[in-house]
Amino acid sequence: MLRLGGLWVLRLRSPAAGVPAKNLGLREVASGVSSPGSTSPRALNIFDRDLKRKQKNWAARQPEPMKFDYLKEEVGSRIADRVYDIARNFSLALDVGCGRGYIAQHLNKETVGKFFQVDIAENALKNILEMEIPTVNILADEEFLPFRENTFDLVVSSLSLHWVNDLPRALEQIHYVLKPDGVFIGAMFGGDTLYELRCSLQLAETEREGGFSPHVSPFTAVSDLGHLLGRAGFNTLTVDTDEIQVNYPGMFELMEDLQEWRDDGK
Repeated sequence: MLRLGGLWVLRLRSPAAGVPAKNLGLREVASGVSSPGSTSPRALNIFDRDLKRKQKNWAARQPEPMKFDYLKEEVGSRIADRVYDIARNFSLALDVGCGRGYIAQHLNKETVGKFFQVDIAENALKNILEMEIPTVNILADEEFLPFRENTFDLVVSSLSLHWVNDLPRALEQIHYVLKPDGVFIGAMFGGDTLYELRCSLQLAETEREGGFSPHVSPFTAVSDLGHLLGRAGFNTLTVDTDEIQVNYPGMFELMEDLQEWRDDGK
């Protein structure tokens, strides 16, 4: 069984009178895709970001991506529903770690004026799904967003941030590019994701080897998200947990899906 935990909606405080928003534009600092092995000085380099990019490019080249995209489609649709729940229009929006555009395909021009999609994998951007709203696709790392301060009215992210080495920095980057009254809506895998698989592997390895090592990437505990978001500068926080249960006949069928989901966390 696969579980999704940690769907959150965040809203910033209304701006003070007379606070100007800078013009949209790219900044030289922290722009583009990070070099292999690069990370924030304060972060542990848990994930090889260059290897991550290669894995995402590999997954985007598979002949039948829709066969394995059901979870990304579902979460993207739920995030779009959260956008529609907010009674306002967004002139400029950004998707951090967009993949093939699983959120944008569910949005319309009445709600979002222009949509920027950022991903570390060029093949994902080349295979973007059809959508109604005008979009701009940019190759960049989620930890190093190449945009100026106070640029976007809305930032969304679906099943991408659990792969960054420095989640606090990534959240600070999102806060930086949001306007003072902007909205951030994101979803990431919670700490109980793949609980059954992790327990099965640990029990089997302990029985045969007398100990175990981790075989599943670490996930952020849902209870920690509020603290991390507050540190990044967000306020008026709402942290929800949704559980999506996917049943498999056996471990090998699950492994097949996880191999295709390399761009989503395992």
